[in-house]
Order: sequence, then C-alpha cells, then structure tokens
Amino acid sequence: MNQKLKIAVFAAILSAAPYVSAQEEDAAPNSEKDSTLLQDEEKTTIAVSNIKIDGQLMALETHEDGKFRLRDLDEAWRYDSLWLNELHSNADLFSDMLLEIQNGPEQDSIFEVDLPTDTLKARLARMNEKTPFNITYNASLESVIKSFLTRRRDLMQRMITASQFYFPLFEQELDNQNIPLEIKYLAIVESALNPKARSRVGAKGLWQFMYSTGKMYGLDVSSYVDERHDPIMATKAASKYLSRLYGIFGDWDLALAAYNSGPGNVNKAIRRSGGYENYWNIRPFLPRETAGYLPAFLATMYIFEYAEEHGLQYKKADRPYFETDTVHVKSLITFDQISKLVDIGTEELEMLNPAYKLNIIPKVEGKDYALRLPVSKIGKFVSNEEQIYAFVKKELDSLEKPLPNMVTAQDQIRYRVKSGDYLGKIAERYGVGVSQIKRWNGLRSNNLRIGQRLTIFPRKPYIAKNTTNSNSSKSSGNVASGSKVHTVRSGDSLWTISKKYPGISIENLREWNGISGNNLKPGTKLKLCDCSS
Repeated sequence: MNQKLKIAVFAAILSAAPYVSAQEEDAAPNSEKDSTLLQDEEKTTIAVSNIKIDGQLMALETHEDGKFRLRDLDEAWRYDSLWLNELHSNADLFSDMLLEIQNGPEQDSIFEVDLPTDTLKARLARMNEKTPFNITYNASLESVIKSFLTRRRDLMQRMITASQFYFPLFEQELDNQNIPLEIKYLAIVESALNPKARSRVGAKGLWQFMYSTGKMYGLDVSSYVDERHDPIMATKAASKYLSRLYGIFGDWDLALAAYNSGPGNVNKAIRRSGGYENYWNIRPFLPRETAGYLPAFLATMYIFEYAEEHGLQYKKADRPYFETDTVHVKSLITFDQISKLVDIGTEELEMLNPAYKLNIIPKVEGKDYALRLPVSKIGKFVSNEEQIYAFVKKELDSLEKPLPNMVTAQDQIRYRVKSGDYLGKIAERYGVGVSQIKRWNGLRSNNLRIGQRLTIFPRKPYIAKNTTNSNSSKSSGNVASGSKVHTVRSGDSLWTISKKYPGISIENLREWNGISGNNLKPGTKLKLCDCSS
C-alpha cells in the first residue's frame, strides 16, 4: 500500500466517513465506497464502512458521537475500567497519609482493635526474620499500627487495592538495583501511591523527589515533561538514591530516615544522641516528620502482611495488574490526538502517562519519550504508526495557535547580585537554604557585593532566559518587533505577562526587575530581558 493511499484511509477514518460492512459487499459490488447504518445489540447506531485499497477490503466503525471505534475484549475492557476508577479514586489520599506521618497518633485516642501486645510482638518477630529492616516491638510502633487499623483503616484498604497495579512495577526495578523488595511500601508512605502527588515544599511523584535531587539521579524536567511523575523512571531514580544512602550508613533504617530528611540531619541526630547508630535511639533527635516516617513504613508493612487477620476489605484484582505496554513516539503528538486515534479517554492517558505536563508527548533529539497504553490499545497504535504520524503532522501544521516551545529547565543558574539583595531574599526566591547558597559558592559570611555572581541549584524548576528559540520570536509579536519593555496595565500579573512573551518565566521577570512579591503597579515598565548584563 503506497503512502498516499494510507493517508487517505486515515483521513477517512478520522472524518467518520460511513461505508458498508464486509458482509454487505455483495449488495454494492460496483461501489468502492458505500455506507449503511446498523444497530448493535444495545441499539446504538453505528456507521460501518469499507474502503478497498489495492484490492483489499478494510472494515471500520464509527459511532454516533463521531469517535473511531476498534473492537476490544469486553471482559478485558471491564477490568481495565475498574482499575482506572480505582487509581483515580485514590488521588486524594496523599494528604491523609502526610498528616498521619507529621502528627502521629493522637495521644488521647483509645484504639479499639483486637491486637494484644503479645500477639503483635510475635508477628513483628516473624517479620524481622525475613527482612533486612530492624523490626522490633516498641510502644510507638504499636500506637502507629493501631492508628492505621482504626482511624486510617479506609486509607489502608484502598492502598492494598491500588498496590496491585503499582507493586509489580516497583518490584521489577527494585530487584534490578538489588534493593530490598519491602521498599515498595515506602511509596505508600511517601505519596499514597499518587504519581501526581506534590508536597508543600515542592517534592513530586510517587517517590517525592525534590527538583535538585531528581536532576541528580537523571530525572528530566522541561516545559513538557516532569519525569518525577513517571512511575518507572522515578522508581529507578529512588532505587539508585536509596542504594547510595545505604552505602553511606550501612543500615536500611537510617537510609530511609536519610531519604526523608537528608543525610545531614541523620548525621546530626547521630552526634546529638552521643554516637548511637540505631534509628530508635536517634529518633528523638530527628525532625518531627522523620520521627514518624519509619514507624509509618513498618506499620504499612505489617498491615499488608496481616491484612486478612485484621479483616481488611479490599478489592482483589481479577488480573495481576492493569496490563500496559509502551511505545517510543517518533513525532510530537498530543493526548487529544491519541484519544481520537486509538479510542482511549484522555483521563486514562493522563493516569498512565503522568510525566507529560501539558498532555503533549514531545520529540526531542537525543531523548526517547514513551507512550504507555493498555495492552488492548498498543497493537492498534503500532500497526498504524505511519498513518498516525502523517495525520498528526497534517493536523499540527494546520493549527492557528502554535504549541508551546520545548524549554528545558536548568539544574543550576548563575545569579547576579543586585542592589537590595541579601542571602535570605535570594534563598526564598529559589526555594533553597542560605547555608546551601554559601556552601555552593564557598562564602564564609553573609556579605554580598553588587554584581557578584552566585551559582544556585533551584529547588523549583527554573527556565533560563537563553533557552528560547527562533519559534519564540515568531509566536510573540512584541518580542519579534524588538520590544524589551512591558508597561504594566490594570489587571496585569506576573503570570499573565509571562504568558504574553513565550520563553519568559515569572522568575525571569522577578530577576530582571528586582521584584520579590507579586504586586504590580499600573504604569510600571518591566524589562523583558537581562538588558543590563
């Protein structure tokens, strides 16, 4: 089949052109293209069509809503839909888990649960025999376990259900890095198995990576992509980070504490405790959240191990997990286009591909970006790739509004000190600590001089001014005309102004104009470049 004919077929599919079914070909033997309306078993009107290409008959269907339909196994579709609903329903549990770790069990609560202390001690001892973690009974751990079994019972039941999707993915990557498989429970403590989870300090994803740590372990962040949200890539990065921490401390309990609060805080706690290196001995000297971190992890492990004994009611998967596969994209493609072409909802695409921030999968030289689809859909995509990319190119070329340019966030910037700057102000702007800026730049005091250059690793992604490309100037008339100043009007904000000038971020505007807050006065002239440098 030649290329032009393939494109013609694909265009016909997308325009929902009706044509006769294969069974009715004899009714119209002289027609290359005809149509009829049929009724399926549910009385839904379908346009069933045939197109002859190179003597071969292709039968395809479209529904009344204009969407292209390909057949799927009904039972498989039902399973996958149930999984999608389950994963969506768990997205709001992250805050519940975070509160439990930060606040711990309520001191005046009386937990009514059938779990005698002697029974708990015996069960913890059995768990300790088969794990590298130091699982021993103490009153704090008992309190957390009973809290999870009462106040957070629903959360734990839903975590057991959702884990049937994520744990097979985690176990594969943890095994590849020779990490204890029990680490999979850490993702429940970190994010409540929500790949889009975001903490108040900017940590993201199932494994709650800060921006700088994620970059250190190979997680890409750009205007299109944040790989901290990708379940597999983030699990690989978490495995590498945990392996490094274990190499430092030689103890998995301390490695988990360091994962939560940083190796520095663990080392300080060891010193303040008088040199103890057991988690429970240094726990009083750790940050409050970290003090509740390992107990939450061990309590989660216990509940998964003894779920049946405590009568936890969770939904058991009819299949081991929601079956998916990936394909590397060969051209920029949007979720809307994928949804239309292979008949899959955009919400499902977002759940399976959480790393793509704008519902666009980019194509960047030197990078391989993958599309994850249910197994029932992947074959449809792979079998029609040539036609799909031809359609996508034609549709993107016809867009009046160009797509956002690919802009890569930098893992470090060079900041030039301005009049009025001080370390605390600069640290707050980029979400880092004063001590970090001093360490990165070898500063012995807090004194700065105007014009001094500082190296900073922002906690939040920072889009530098030199990452714009030629397409930016084409899509912004003001910049293209040579304008370097924006006059603030009533109703303007840093956000709305940044949107008017592609490639310019809020942080750029703040840096170039010495702005620390968000208030703008009408009539103020804002520089749109680092014009003085």
